[in-house]
Amino acid sequence: MIPRFSRFQDVLPNGLRLVTVELPHLHTATVVMYAKVGSRYESQHDNGLSHFLEHMLFRGTARYPDAYQINLAIEEIGGTLYAETGRDYSLYQLSLHPDTLDAGIALFGEIFRAPAFQGIEVERRIILEEILEDLDEDSREINIDDLARATVFPDHPLGYKITGPYENVERFTVADVRRHFERCYGARNMVLTVAGACERSRVLKRVSEELGPLAPGTELGVEAPPESGGGPRFRYVENQGSQTSLQVLFRALPETSPDYPALQVLSRVLDDGMSTRLHHRVCDELGLAYYVSANIEAFVDTALFELDATSAHANVAPLLGEALTLLSELGRSPPSEAEVAKAKRRYRWDLEATFDDPDAMAGWWGGTELFFRPLPFEDKVARMEAVTPADVRRVAAAVFQRERMTVAAVGLLDEAQVAEVKAVVEKFR
Repeated sequence: MIPRFSRFQDVLPNGLRLVTVELPHLHTATVVMYAKVGSRYESQHDNGLSHFLEHMLFRGTARYPDAYQINLAIEEIGGTLYAETGRDYSLYQLSLHPDTLDAGIALFGEIFRAPAFQGIEVERRIILEEILEDLDEDSREINIDDLARATVFPDHPLGYKITGPYENVERFTVADVRRHFERCYGARNMVLTVAGACERSRVLKRVSEELGPLAPGTELGVEAPPESGGGPRFRYVENQGSQTSLQVLFRALPETSPDYPALQVLSRVLDDGMSTRLHHRVCDELGLAYYVSANIEAFVDTALFELDATSAHANVAPLLGEALTLLSELGRSPPSEAEVAKAKRRYRWDLEATFDDPDAMAGWWGGTELFFRPLPFEDKVARMEAVTPADVRRVAAAVFQRERMTVAAVGLLDEAQVAEVKAVVEKFR
């Protein structure tokens, strides 16, 4: 039985979209600001500026002059702050007791109305340390996520690093940060979501007071990446270690596609527990890895279907071969009715679990609203229930094509092992 909840959308005069999700059965609340800010909206010259700005927003405001004072104010009202920059979004999340919700909204108002951008040299050092985690001793990039995406999207911002290159972060100034803030943090480019034990009328009044004064700004658009082609692509970077990381990416269907539910079922047939095909074949039957996964990174106009694994160097080519065989099988023959039914049940149960999680509900109704109108529970379930095994096979055949494939590896493979991996890539049909 689905808990009682109510979802409202209001638009302030300045263009800020406010999504309120009343969940009266909960005893917590969350406030989340979603913004179209990330590496996708950057040029090469500005790459990394969105992430830099995310850090700088908490270095001080007019009322709270430094990072310590902001953090103290958040913690004194029982809040827990979380922020992240993605490729096509940024989010700022404050989890609270319902009694301090008004104070939390006021803090968000202070941060987004009056950032001081103090302490840039301290924050620069912190971010440069973060970037160094993705480099080896010769300053080569070894973050497989970034390497793989730069290979998939070599001439598009979706292939940029979220943190940006080291040399960009070294030269960013306060003027750069303010320029990016003014461009990206206008009210029309953001969605504020309040979810949990809250009341719409009270939330709307408080948000209007605290965030109504924000400048309207302009909603940013996106340039679609070019159509997939030219594959398969392979990229290998040598890195000392006891294992090699492997990532296989296929250009896939965006969330807005009518076939996206079939893609979700496909992902769950491959990897939704230890009894599903990927783990059972690669780990349980062959022992080629301790862990392997499949998931979807979705965008409004494209997606990446991703396989991830880490294994002993000698196991990389056999592991890749087995994984690609599983994909080919699903493109030729549909999964069983039992596999699809299990995927649908687990999808529905996972969806129902979000009603107990205000952060997840904020993402469903607010994070999605940043790009398109979110579907209600009944529609999500109905779309999933309509998926057939034949739909899954059709989508698998369309997505798992060699020209759509990118394979990246980071580790210590000898020449013969690299050649073996390349042969597996070239053999894929």
